[in-house]
Amino acid sequence: MFWLLIAPIVAGVLALAGAAFLAVDNYPRIAGKPQLTAADIERAMRVLEQHDPRKLKPSTQQTITVSQQDLELALDYMASRLGRGAVRVVLQDGAARIFASAELPANPLGRYVNVEGRVTEAAGAVRIGGVRVGRVPVPDWLARWLVVEALERAGATGAYKVTTSAVKRVSIADHRLSVTYEWRADLADELRAAVIRPEDQERLRAYQAALAAAVGVGRPGSSATLAELIAPLVRVAAERSMKGEAVAENRAMILALTCYVNGKSLAALVPAAREWPRPQHRSVTLRGREDFAQHFTVSATIASGAGRSVADAVGLFKEVDDSRTGSGFSFQDLVADRAGTRFGELATSDQSSAKKLQARVGARMRDSDMMPAPDDLPEGITEADFKRRFDGLESPKYKRLMAEIDRRVATTPLYR
Repeated sequence: MFWLLIAPIVAGVLALAGAAFLAVDNYPRIAGKPQLTAADIERAMRVLEQHDPRKLKPSTQQTITVSQQDLELALDYMASRLGRGAVRVVLQDGAARIFASAELPANPLGRYVNVEGRVTEAAGAVRIGGVRVGRVPVPDWLARWLVVEALERAGATGAYKVTTSAVKRVSIADHRLSVTYEWRADLADELRAAVIRPEDQERLRAYQAALAAAVGVGRPGSSATLAELIAPLVRVAAERSMKGEAVAENRAMILALTCYVNGKSLAALVPAAREWPRPQHRSVTLRGREDFAQHFTVSATIASGAGRSVADAVGLFKEVDDSRTGSGFSFQDLVADRAGTRFGELATSDQSSAKKLQARVGARMRDSDMMPAPDDLPEGITEADFKRRFDGLESPKYKRLMAEIDRRVATTPLYR
């Protein structure tokens, strides 16, 4: 009787152990780290400009078309950010084959999990099927449940539901993905509410109030240094982190500061901010220049949300674009960009790093503690002059200069 009762349990445990053994591998099927470039950002900017919500009319349908290369790059970057993984995509008529690998924590079974699956068109949407984890097939219903669970754990369920509610048709053709959606007047507000959670709104309110107190000390219309504003805000973040999450506090602090420095209202992100304390206007400088403060804070915000690679690529794209039609390519601006990126990266990479940065920022911090001196670096370079002097972004001369900028940032007191 004992063996009749215990045998099914032992068999079940052995089956699970066998499935786990077959699901885990010693080597990744997909390897590599995505490298975003200024050209990648430029293509993304073109798509965003075509689908700017301010230009869309309600109840009209729009179609976004993405190449296999750009879709794969976006998914690959997300995988690397979320779990040290990599993704490859093959778009065919009516279906997409997706291959992914992720590194696992130390365990006796293996170092990597390799996943493959198939996404097909289905009644205007998509359907997931044919999923295999290692050598183990996964039932379609379980695969779909796992996707929903992953969205829930990532806090993206709300944004996913709002986005998919607007989608009318998905078309997968040879090497491209097209999504047709219907723009609604309330869609932007719904997305904002889904992305910026109530607890994040409360954090933003706290830092807007701290900013109002900080800038209210000086004479109206006078300027302030970025260090003078960051110090009291980080002090508030450190106090709030004692009972909360340091990464979330730092991210909200950086976003509130960035909006203020760049003359943008938080009400564009959180309509309720119209009723919050409003800081008086003061120009903010970094090493004596307003544009340095703007570059620094924007890069910090991008790095805190999307990572260093995106922040660096966006900063480089801005300078390339300026070399064509604006004030010219500026290596001095890139110093501010890289310093801001490093600040945002240290402030939000993990809880330990977030608290360490909070401890480093003191009341006597100066601009020179945050950004190295850039005065000896060239700026105002036109596109033609850049090609003549540096022969493109892949030249050894350009890379040496960027390495020098990174060295200076790394030796700045706040980032040592």
